[in-house]
Amino acid sequence: LIVSTSSSEAALPRLIAKMEHLGISKPVVGVTVPTGYSFNLDGTAIYLTMASLFIANALGQPLALGEQIGLLVFMIIASKGAAGVSGAGLATLAAGLQAHAPQLVGGVGFIVGIDRFMSEARALTNFTGNAVATVMIGSWTKEMDRVQVDRVLDKLEPFDERTMLTHGHVSAAETQRSTEQAAQSQILDRV
Repeated sequence: LIVSTSSSEAALPRLIAKMEHLGISKPVVGVTVPTGYSFNLDGTAIYLTMASLFIANALGQPLALGEQIGLLVFMIIASKGAAGVSGAGLATLAAGLQAHAPQLVGGVGFIVGIDRFMSEARALTNFTGNAVATVMIGSWTKEMDRVQVDRVLDKLEPFDERTMLTHGHVSAAETQRSTEQAAQSQILDRV
């Protein structure tokens, strides 16, 4: 889903459901995941910095170490305001270069052709970063059910898509029971 839309926003509901299923409390997930989608854009920050350095080198204007560090800090801050839509990273890159290093803006054209692929990588990195941040915050705040985490990671309690409709945890036994009830109901309907 993330690769096809080139945006991590499309997977927001599923990430919330899976983090809750993993055993992280709803309040932690409810604050951490949406906040991460606005302020934890790791992939975008990496992309903005690396693309800027690539453009500088491609234009024959390599940046000194101090300029690179300044650019890194600037692009990390700029990534916090990037929209979560496909292609927003390219627009943020152009705007960031215009503000920080105007002589490099003309080089944005060098990466337009590969931006779709880079956008997919950004989205996957942003999504992964938000999932990891949610698990870490759940662990730090002791709002994570470690027994549930072990059950999920040991594949004893797989994620059930129906939990996205009920916002609750459905155990494997409950899933089996509901499947059997649905099958019995279909048999009775035929009779």
